[in-house]
Amino acid sequence: MSLSNVRVGVAVGGSHCNMDRAVDTMKRLRAAGAVLTPVMSSALLRDATRFGTPDDWWGRVAEAAGQEPLTTIPEVEPSGPQYWFDVMLVMPCTGNTLAKVANAINDSPTTMAVKAQLRNARPVVMAITTNDALGMNAMNLGRLLACRSIYFVPFGQDNPTEKPRSVDAHLELTEETIAAALRGEQLQPLIREWRR
Repeated sequence: MSLSNVRVGVAVGGSHCNMDRAVDTMKRLRAAGAVLTPVMSSALLRDATRFGTPDDWWGRVAEAAGQEPLTTIPEVEPSGPQYWFDVMLVMPCTGNTLAKVANAINDSPTTMAVKAQLRNARPVVMAITTNDALGMNAMNLGRLLACRSIYFVPFGQDNPTEKPRSVDAHLELTEETIAAALRGEQLQPLIREWRR
């Protein structure tokens, strides 16, 4: 699938355990012709975990996207007035980011990127990965499912036995979801089974 010259902002959320998948998806998007601008979560820039350090992730995201990440609200704010992006991809979209967007909280580079995109009624694609999407965050997911200009990478319960409230996006469908969102359509079916 070609995304030739499609300008994709990538708001990279702080789901450290899903960063390998996110980096691989950015590489696929670039291979499909997309022009990526990463916006990194404050959590990724602050917290070292068993999955990597802030420097590791900054470098890997920059390499995968082909551009240095934006890391502050002032760096990201002009993206709305200047119409930088055709589509904004939030990946990985944590429960924290999901809740903030659903409640119009704008306190980080990633939420500023989403707000700036939505002000222009341009598409925002969310690739959710959170252990509480079907728990306390279900109300926020429901609110965003009803919003214009917000689309979701199809998702499913990744481990319903051990984590019954957890939902994870099928990142292999990101390119198709972006193409559909650019047409003003939600890629269907939205809910898809995870096979392990």
